Amino acid sequence: MTKAADSAANSAQMSRRDTLKLGLGATIAASVFGGSARIVVAQEGQILKVANPAFNQDWSPLRGGGVPYRWNSIWWASPMYFDEKGEIHPYVFTSWTPSQDGKVWTFKIDPKASFSDGSKITSEDVKGSWNVSAMPTTKNQRADQVLSKVAGYGEISSGKATELSGVATPDAGTVVVTLSETDPIFFMRVANHIAPITKASQSRGSDGAEIQDWYMPDNGAVYSGPFKLIEIDLDAGKLAFEPNEHFFGPKPKLAGIEISSIEDNITATSLIKSGEFNAHTELITSTIVQDLGPEFSSGPLIPTSQHFWFNTSRAPMDDPKVRQALIMAVDREGLLKASYPDGPHKKTDQVINSVPGAENSGFEPYPFDPAAAKKLLKESKYGGPERLPKLLFVGVSGPAIEAAAQFIAEQWRQNLGITAVDMKPQQDAYAGPDQNAVQIFRDDVGTRVPDAVSYLQGSIASTSSNAQNKLGGYKNPKVDAALAEASTKAADDPKRVALAQEAQTAFREDWAFIPWYAQAMSRWATKEVKGIDKNLDWQVARPWEITIG
Repeated sequence: MTKAADSAANSAQMSRRDTLKLGLGATIAASVFGGSARIVVAQEGQILKVANPAFNQDWSPLRGGGVPYRWNSIWWASPMYFDEKGEIHPYVFTSWTPSQDGKVWTFKIDPKASFSDGSKITSEDVKGSWNVSAMPTTKNQRADQVLSKVAGYGEISSGKATELSGVATPDAGTVVVTLSETDPIFFMRVANHIAPITKASQSRGSDGAEIQDWYMPDNGAVYSGPFKLIEIDLDAGKLAFEPNEHFFGPKPKLAGIEISSIEDNITATSLIKSGEFNAHTELITSTIVQDLGPEFSSGPLIPTSQHFWFNTSRAPMDDPKVRQALIMAVDREGLLKASYPDGPHKKTDQVINSVPGAENSGFEPYPFDPAAAKKLLKESKYGGPERLPKLLFVGVSGPAIEAAAQFIAEQWRQNLGITAVDMKPQQDAYAGPDQNAVQIFRDDVGTRVPDAVSYLQGSIASTSSNAQNKLGGYKNPKVDAALAEASTKAADDPKRVALAQEAQTAFREDWAFIPWYAQAMSRWATKEVKGIDKNLDWQVARPWEITIG
């Protein structure tokens, strides 16, 4: 029996809690977990049962990404957080104040902020959490998105230091951050769980490195979020959480959360339909709406979009007329219907979405004009479809993506006479020099802050990985200049948005991508589950508000 099948077969036994009510407001829960029963006392309520798509062997909250990251917000607190509407809220930090030049930021800690053992969260805990997240041995996937502009980050990330020189702690309730360059939106960059607040004496050793398995309950770990980890069995792929009685925010409404690994999407779907589970970490199937209803995958649009990017340095994409022809030959309304006919994602015409400036951006949608496309292809240096090299897509992994890529290929066949097209699932197999063999990359771009400049700096600026790799070394001086100037403007300065819009308009004229969809952040929970809406950082915005029924 496979691990996934074994997990599914035993999920009912291993995740079940038999509850005995003991008067008002209390419940004894007998948790059958990994073959051993544990009696825990929890508030009266229900257990959120989550199916997880992988048997993750590392649940450290300091990795900054991966499947476990999706649940960081249930057991760890962050400096601030964004809600599902992209609005920022205080959390561990109650205020954030920049200096006049925007290079020094002063943050104040909530005096009520505490860990699950009742001890206070101090500025040294914040500093220690950031230091250990920045250490290269921690392997935090996105620490640079939060800390790269903090003075000393380059030294610590390169292994030359163990402390961020730009972080000072004048008292237990104050954190002062000095940046290496002005960043008007630095306060937004720390409002996430990429580098969550941990008890520094537990997570960080005397050498500055992360202590292995420090977050395990058997090691006496304490937690800063609304729930605390009480059981973990990595081999069985199971975790159990109960409310943190010392949480400084609103009292959690659930009695607990259980996460069980179910690798197979079909099995997970069946278990959710049967009521054995009521949530999933990330369930993506082509029939998700039909199987589990529209509520399961519904959610707000977040600053992430999926597109098909052209390698502008690879033939035939080195000819702008070919690129324009390939874009104008695709009916993008049909593209979305072929891939996500029932949602939850929405068609988009531009790079950015769900950030200030996305509406009324001045970006003119690419037209669908097969006749003009055919004429452009004939005018190109290739003269028509017969002389084009084979067009290779990569990143075509999953039914919806495959349906989209096949739709594009069929549009090219019907409208341009192109028949030599191939598709591969893995982008990693075409890393480095082998990327030169690829003309079309399917990939997402986005930002973890609601800011158009950040969005475009990570997708079309010449310094971005997307421009250097997927777009084949793309560089447009107009784009770079507009974004460089925009990045110096305050978050509420209209010029910041206007310059970002100028950059995107300049990119449009290079005809370097086929826009696909703006991404909805799915709830991945049955309709009975309330308060599980996620934010732009893929986190449950207010996990203390989750209820069932």
